[in-house]
Amino acid sequence: MTKTLFTNARLIDPVALSDTSGAILVEDGKISRVFEETHPDITGPAIVDCGGKCLAPGIVDIGVKVSEPGERHKESFRTAGRAAAAGGVTTIVTRPDTLPAIDTPEILEFVARRAALDAPVRVLPMAALTKGREGREMTEIGLLTDAGAVAFTDCDRVVANTKVFSRALTYAKSLDALVIAHVQDPGLSDGAAVTSGKFASLRGLPGVTPMAERMGLDRDISLIEMTGAKYHADQITTARALPALERAKRNGLNVTAGIGIHHLTLNELDVADYRTFFKLKPPLRSEEDRIAVVQAVADGLIDIICSMHTPQDEESKRLPYEEAASGAVGLETLLPAALRLYHEGQIDLPRLFRALSLNPSRLLGLKTGRLRKGAPADLVLFDADAPFVLNRETLQSKSKNTPFDGARMQGRVLGTWVAGNRVAGEDK
Repeated sequence: MTKTLFTNARLIDPVALSDTSGAILVEDGKISRVFEETHPDITGPAIVDCGGKCLAPGIVDIGVKVSEPGERHKESFRTAGRAAAAGGVTTIVTRPDTLPAIDTPEILEFVARRAALDAPVRVLPMAALTKGREGREMTEIGLLTDAGAVAFTDCDRVVANTKVFSRALTYAKSLDALVIAHVQDPGLSDGAAVTSGKFASLRGLPGVTPMAERMGLDRDISLIEMTGAKYHADQITTARALPALERAKRNGLNVTAGIGIHHLTLNELDVADYRTFFKLKPPLRSEEDRIAVVQAVADGLIDIICSMHTPQDEESKRLPYEEAASGAVGLETLLPAALRLYHEGQIDLPRLFRALSLNPSRLLGLKTGRLRKGAPADLVLFDADAPFVLNRETLQSKSKNTPFDGARMQGRVLGTWVAGNRVAGEDK
């Protein structure tokens, strides 16, 4: 049985919402003891001196696209796993928007095998809610659950047919399966490249009103009230959607919400002169919206922060803004970008890791996300204050489409452990 003692650590505990000095003993892949003293007198274990830096539960990232099968040139499980480890992400929850879509047990089992062989971090696959993500016929949710699917989603394709969506929710409810949805009114958002407003008009770009998100969320909440299904909105990015989310939670519906890190740290003006690395789905919002959703994360109304890691090759991005593919990579930049909120005094570290690690673990029924006896020893050691300038060419991802290229950032991962085994850091 292997033992490792993490000494002289600044422990970030998202359960207790505490930030204290201490040490952690890891035995056989799990946390066996948490100490209030920084250098406990224990003989035998290997020692990791944290040097007073932050030690927190590893990040659980929901909504990561790994382009296997079909587009392995954009991202593989090997490169996504390395990027995750380098960014302090110990569990990635993968999207089914692949080619073909992950909509059968056979494709899901292929993905699981590839992940187990190639990725140094934990990989949990999601499956499509409807066949081919076409919104016409629901998948075999029961068989896919048995094959290992942890949630069901059509990703950024909204199931426009309300009857199909309600039937899928009813069936998911009967199996206690989680449904994750993209909340946009598909008619209003079709063809949009940016958020509507003065900036969109000045740039001559097709925009979508923020009300499209509110309308999509209102419809879904009505269906959740009708079916009682377990539901997660993948990204809530506008102030107008927040009252509806708050009412749904207050009324006791089984509803949670997430947001991508780019919408928390960037706004519509970052598009500037048609910079396609900033083209996302949904599009970047106004600064007023950004401030509102940051506060919603700090208050716990928005439960989860994720990377929405979406690799795109150069050919997909080096196009006119309207024609360019949407999405940005984010596995390695998730933590340093999130630390912007901490350095700006908008959210403290325990609450940040509540959204990055604890809440996604709770949503999926995982034991990760905690600095507690018996929890998996999935850990990230980081220097919250270390400054650096991001160079996209140094990213582990195959695709380099990050909006943070050349940005000054603060916060560097020093080591990542999965089940007590180091997967990134000095000796990797």
